[in-house]
Amino acid sequence: MALNNDMKAERGSERYRLIRNCIFLSGLSVFAQLYLFQPMLSELTVSFDISPVMSSLSVSLSTIGMAVGLLIFAFKADSVPRDKLMGFTLITSSLLTILSAFAWNYPVLLLLNFLKGVVLSGVSAVALAYLSEEVSASVIGLSISLYLSGNTIGGMAGRVSATLLSGWSDWRYAAVAIGIVCLLLGIIFIWKIPRSRNFHPSSVNIREKIAHMRQFLGKVSFLGMYFVAALVMGAFVSIYNYLSFILESPRFGLPHYLVAMIFMMYTVGVAGSILTGKLSDKYNPAMLLQGSLMLMVVGLLFLLVMQLWTIVVGLGILTFAFFSAHTMASRIVSINARQAKSSATSLYWLFYYAGSSVAGSLTGIVLSEYGWNLFVWVIISLVVTAFFLSIISTEKMAIKKVLLLSRIHYLSNK
Repeated sequence: MALNNDMKAERGSERYRLIRNCIFLSGLSVFAQLYLFQPMLSELTVSFDISPVMSSLSVSLSTIGMAVGLLIFAFKADSVPRDKLMGFTLITSSLLTILSAFAWNYPVLLLLNFLKGVVLSGVSAVALAYLSEEVSASVIGLSISLYLSGNTIGGMAGRVSATLLSGWSDWRYAAVAIGIVCLLLGIIFIWKIPRSRNFHPSSVNIREKIAHMRQFLGKVSFLGMYFVAALVMGAFVSIYNYLSFILESPRFGLPHYLVAMIFMMYTVGVAGSILTGKLSDKYNPAMLLQGSLMLMVVGLLFLLVMQLWTIVVGLGILTFAFFSAHTMASRIVSINARQAKSSATSLYWLFYYAGSSVAGSLTGIVLSEYGWNLFVWVIISLVVTAFFLSIISTEKMAIKKVLLLSRIHYLSNK
């Protein structure tokens, strides 16, 4: 059944304001929890007597859980109301975050992080589909960018808070504090989120669902964009996973409260996400994506100099460009999936987090064995590969048609 655009929330309406705010809070909570342990990897190495590469599994198991959960929810997302699924996810994940503070050994911590990732996937599996169904096409680009900005700010706030709290006390206190804050955000979300108007529950046909997924995976256009997501996310997470080890090493010797400030770079990511979201309502999303990927390479080249100021500048450029690229890639997938949107977006997030899990740990081996320079060149190769894949896949998509529709909506609302 075609959706009546009159039923969708328009810019300026109370319903749109509530959707915008609640979706922002959901992204805030998810990413504050998902990457909670990333800035505390060095503390985990001491607390559990493990190597830096092994400590990275505390992040990778969360993102592996996210990928597994996305695969599960791909078969359930169209049968459960979007708002209820997201509310359940936010409450349950917060409780698991609090429980992780009481892990008595490292395997237990990894198990709890894996389960938390599975649960958190409930938001990522349906948030973009919820926006596509409930928000007017004239503001869908801005709405998606606001959701991704919530992800960005949540990731930043969680990392900075975790670094500061663990530095002043212990990583366990940091986990409890962030878990409680996210629990409160989940309660607010359930209280305020508007109920779906355009979602129509459907019984899950597993064969049909698999057929939809195979259809997307069988198209060069979608498969290419999925690998773009995996590669750029793997590159980005790898840098943030291990940069704190470099900054705390004798070469720089920065204290924990200064290392925490590197995660303030996520504010630059917010700017990148919002700016490209607005520009994509007027300009070709494929062009914006490819420009963002080239900018990521520029940021990575700065990191090769190994001076504190070049690391700061390079990290800022990399973060801005990554979130710009991510915003464009997710939008291209969402607007080109004419049917089975939840399957298309779930596959996007599946590849996204799989890339984070695999590259986030394997690149640590390169760093340990061969040093920082080769590590950065490996990351650059991932982004360059993503650039060429983006060219191939966007040429296969109806970008011009989508751009024309976006332009019409934009002009009609001026």
